[in-house]
Amino acid sequence: MAKVISLCGLICTGKSTYAQKLRKEMKAALLSVDEITLALFHYDVGEMHDTYVERAEKYIYAKAVELTEVGISSVLDIGLWTRAERDEIRAYFAEKGIDFEIHYLTVPGEEWHRRIEKRNADITAGKCRAYYVDSGLAEKCLGLFEPPMADEDIYNVCDN
Repeated sequence: MAKVISLCGLICTGKSTYAQKLRKEMKAALLSVDEITLALFHYDVGEMHDTYVERAEKYIYAKAVELTEVGISSVLDIGLWTRAERDEIRAYFAEKGIDFEIHYLTVPGEEWHRRIEKRNADITAGKCRAYYVDSGLAEKCLGLFEPPMADEDIYNVCDN
């Protein structure tokens, strides 16, 4: 039976790498907010970034439903930074009777900073296409992120 798995975690915690691993293991479709926003708007979205991300997420949710209806599982590479977002997505797929899971990825603070530095170096060198994480974005992420609570029924992924 097809299902939907959504990822939860800060930037640079390994969500995209883990999503690729799940995609291959499950033979699932991978739906990525960053992939959509970077393809459509590149890096220069300014103050509209959060609006575009929200629109891309809604599109991805609908696509995941379509895929599930034809027997294809999907992995959603999104952040789900707040409890409200996680509750909303759970309710969305529950209303449609779709088997749904959230996998939470986290790394220790020192490793997180190392990964940000590596990502930024790879972007600068043209080795990858992702959002550059400056100190302002890192602080924004930390300020907005609400780690999942024990009552949220989330799978913790430690080795990513």
